[in-house]
Amino acid sequence: MTNVLRQRAEHQFQEELAALAAQDSRLKPPQWKLSPQAVITYLLGGKLDNGVEISAKYIGNRRLMEIAVATLATDRSLLLLGVPGTAKSWVSEHLAAAISGDSSLLIQGTAGTSEESLRYGWNYALLLAKGPSLDALVPSPMLNAMKDGKIARVEELTRIPADVQDTLITMLSEKTLPVPELGTDFQAIKGFNVIATANNRDKGVNELSSALKRRFNTVILPVPNTLNEEISIVQSRVASLGKVLELPDSPPALEQIRRVVTIFRELRTGMTEDRKAQLKVPSGTLSTAEAISVMSNGWALASHFGDGLLTADDIAAGVLGAVLKDPVQDRIPWQEYVETVMKERDGWKDLYRACRELD
Repeated sequence: MTNVLRQRAEHQFQEELAALAAQDSRLKPPQWKLSPQAVITYLLGGKLDNGVEISAKYIGNRRLMEIAVATLATDRSLLLLGVPGTAKSWVSEHLAAAISGDSSLLIQGTAGTSEESLRYGWNYALLLAKGPSLDALVPSPMLNAMKDGKIARVEELTRIPADVQDTLITMLSEKTLPVPELGTDFQAIKGFNVIATANNRDKGVNELSSALKRRFNTVILPVPNTLNEEISIVQSRVASLGKVLELPDSPPALEQIRRVVTIFRELRTGMTEDRKAQLKVPSGTLSTAEAISVMSNGWALASHFGDGLLTADDIAAGVLGAVLKDPVQDRIPWQEYVETVMKERDGWKDLYRACRELD
């Protein structure tokens, strides 16, 4: 698995999961690999009695993670809601890895997602040769999760057409998937549950029906509360990505991360960190995930086209690309920020010059 570009969480952190399981003596819900308390330790990090250090996968409110894990220990499904870049997919994957040991049972929601993606399909060669049969049935990740007692993941639930979304209602309420063609049904075994993610910032969002909403317990993942919290998240994720991508061993300096995160927070909130000036807000989300992307791209630029030391020139292009999602609408707030905030800030002259040259 070492040559895989992006390892699944259960493979990337298998040593941590094994260490947690080895000393986890608490009560586990049916089919769970770890107890709820151990799942929280896996998510938030900590040091075990045997000295093993568990890295933090989520930096934020502990109570939110406890609510999410407790929900999955009941018969209610979990909906992780938030603006883009608030680690919904990341948390979803790690929850599935810690609970089921398998985060691969994934359905990616798009405008083209069909009922077959949520229920089952057919091998048409076998269907024509033998007619409807279990051999001809092609199970979806949802059906496999029901049969194996695992966690199924549905990404971007609100991008799925509304009539297809409602296919989930029977599965979530009755824990059953009827197969009328065979005159039978599949009943979920203990351990089955669903984690869905959704945000309301994308175009093409389909509102969830009230019947479907009732089947979920909703946990809203907020943007990081403080500047230092967001810096810690970006620093951790960039270091992790650097190892996966095998970038040279010269990670971005903390000061450059602080600059990017500060820019994104100020433009996102429409106010400088010191609360002394109001700013126009661009159309993009400027999320933590985008800050991670900017820093990773800057690290690659510095490593392959520079001397390995991350400079303002390496991050300027990424910042510009993240802010100017709409080249016309976003140019005014960006130029205003550059001239009124960046230009006047102590120690930012190099970044100001780099942004002016690109713009």
